Amino acid sequence: MTDQRLRQIADLLTLKADGLYGLSDITQRQHALQSAWLAERLDCPDSLIAASLLHDIGHLVHDLGANPAEAGVDDLHEERGYEFLAVWFGPEVTEPVRLHVAAKRYLCATEADYFGKLSKDSVRSLSLQGGPMSAAEVAAFDALPQSSAAVQLRRFDEQAKVKHLETPPVAHFLPYVARCLRPAPDTDPAI
Repeated sequence: MTDQRLRQIADLLTLKADGLYGLSDITQRQHALQSAWLAERLDCPDSLIAASLLHDIGHLVHDLGANPAEAGVDDLHEERGYEFLAVWFGPEVTEPVRLHVAAKRYLCATEADYFGKLSKDSVRSLSLQGGPMSAAEVAAFDALPQSSAAVQLRRFDEQAKVKHLETPPVAHFLPYVARCLRPAPDTDPAI
């Protein structure tokens, strides 16, 4: 692994993701790995597997503590993650990350049984994030180019909370991430 960007991502997921994933009995790392593994098992494109692995990286790049939602604070992790990743990846990775919270709001508005599938954590954060979308917000979300990828990522996100589930390690998913990286700034893409 020679790309420093890849090394930084690997370090975040291996060295900083040991904290609990909200109120779940899994760590941030386990949640990321389970999400990516679900995407891989459904033979999703590299970009959705990478986005699934990285969708909550915004939780790892802020200093608001382990569970700001418990204190009534929306950490805006989807925006923080998007900003962190947008320098290195195109919209096929960054938009599902940016939109995965909106996708939860969308699904709560469009699927009668979706709210009942939410974890206790997701219910708490939903109110901080604006609650289910209005009809106008649903229409606007549907019009976004990456909305369906964000919805699929959201479904992985909700399923990826299984205690003691064995998954491949971070290193297994890094080739997907590497294939999605934009050329490094000091590299001439024409070469």
